[in-house]
Amino acid sequence: MGKHFFDYDDGDYVHTISDNMAIDTDGDLLMRIGDNMAMDMDSGEIHIISGWRNDEDND
Repeated sequence: MGKHFFDYDDGDYVHTISDNMAIDTDGDLLMRIGDNMAMDMDSGEIHIISGWRNDEDND
């Protein structure tokens, strides 16, 4: 928890608030759907992000 990454679609920095939820600098909530993808909870749009690895992945 407490990871930072970059949202390429919005140009915002994002901070995790739980394992699968994050908030960007504009106050928008994002839900993790992959290591490099998140969904904006307001618009439903898919965003490309710099990386949000799941700590439970053993790759």
